[in-house]
Amino acid sequence: REIADLIEKMYGSHYSPAQVSNISKQMIPKVEAYHKRKLSDKFFCVYLDATYLPLRRETFQREAVYIAIGIKPNGHKEVIDYCIAPSENIEVWT
Repeated sequence: REIADLIEKMYGSHYSPAQVSNISKQMIPKVEAYHKRKLSDKFFCVYLDATYLPLRRETFQREAVYIAIGIKPNGHKEVIDYCIAPSENIEVWT
């Protein structure tokens, strides 16, 4: 319901909770393919960072969202990958 409300506020389109759920289910294979895609072979620089966002799973907690951003020699930035984990630690960074 929160996602449906957010979409309506941002884009003026209303989606029912069932529609949002169906869209989310359709996105899972696309997200998995994104994580497994072949990366560019050259990055001039790579930035690694994590930030904490409130996420609702079993409880409503803040979880770390890790992100790797690469900068190519032409200056183009690319999100290399991201990961969501309960806390920041070396195993997740690996």
